Amino acid sequence: MRTDIFARLDREPEPPKIEAPRMSRHRIALFGGTLAFYVAIVVAVLVSSGLVALDWKVMLFRPYQQWPELHAFLDYYVVLGQRGPTAVMIASWLGWRSWRQHTIRPLLTLGCSLLLLNVTVGAVKLGLGRLGPHYATQIGSAEMFAGGDIFPSGHTANAVVTWGILAYLATTPRARRYLSALSATVSLGVGLTTVYIGTHWLSDVLLGWAAGLLILLALPWFEPLITRAELWIFSVREQWRQRRRSGAPAPAPAPVAAGAPRTVPLPQPTGCESVAAEDGSAATVPAAGAVTAAGQGAAHPGVGARARAHASHPAHPARSERTPVTPAGTRRPPHADRTPRGNTSPARPMTGG
Repeated sequence: MRTDIFARLDREPEPPKIEAPRMSRHRIALFGGTLAFYVAIVVAVLVSSGLVALDWKVMLFRPYQQWPELHAFLDYYVVLGQRGPTAVMIASWLGWRSWRQHTIRPLLTLGCSLLLLNVTVGAVKLGLGRLGPHYATQIGSAEMFAGGDIFPSGHTANAVVTWGILAYLATTPRARRYLSALSATVSLGVGLTTVYIGTHWLSDVLLGWAAGLLILLALPWFEPLITRAELWIFSVREQWRQRRRSGAPAPAPAPVAAGAPRTVPLPQPTGCESVAAEDGSAATVPAAGAVTAAGQGAAHPGVGARARAHASHPAHPARSERTPVTPAGTRRPPHADRTPRGNTSPARPMTGG
């Protein structure tokens, strides 16, 4: 039985060496062809060519009435092109991959692509101002510059970018091929679903496919910026960690258990001690064990120090060694009402005699 099925889900010990895509000649050629197609669609709609007539024929055909049994399923399928749900799903996957590979390049690439999508597609939507099929006013008209925001299709462009970013960030050629096919299928289905429901013209979907593909093809030009942003974020994170370590409070002392011995700091010897004289004054003398400059008092440093201290003060003569005399007699004061114990008491009268 295999036990390494989930081994690829573990975090890698170090960041893998993944080369970012470069702007090759093949990619430049694809970018130029897609850009020419993009411009051609815009011009065809502006001049009300046969493409606009095709838009009206598909809209009047009303596919949602021709195949009503697909309507319930396609209402859910079109969510794969909405910005919020798709961004959350893709960001969750790329976030886990960033944690696993010790890099934030996948998240930064997704953010860069979505920013380009908002700027380019949003600017063209507001600039051309085309109305959708449900708000058209004149049959055969391109409905341009009427205050709408339908051209190009945002659902289609978002599906191309959010699902195509998975193929762009793939680490192996095989995974890139599979993910490219998956993203193309999803984005193609989302675009056709908007036509089926009637929220977009066919030309809106064509321009949305071209807009999303242009963003994916142009991403290698932004790779140096993404790399610098990643290095800057990592440097800021390291500075924050160092500042947090340096500002950490000192650890509190461990509590002493009841009955355990405690360490009490003792005063350090200063080499001298104070000796009280008989008159109440204090004299400072070298402490016991201190060695004088001349080397005296090596055998008995305490006795020699005290003798020299008393000799240097003639006003305080040394106390003579004499035996204390105990005063004779009792120390109790005499009392008049008491009789000494040595005297005999008077004879008591004898009774019965």
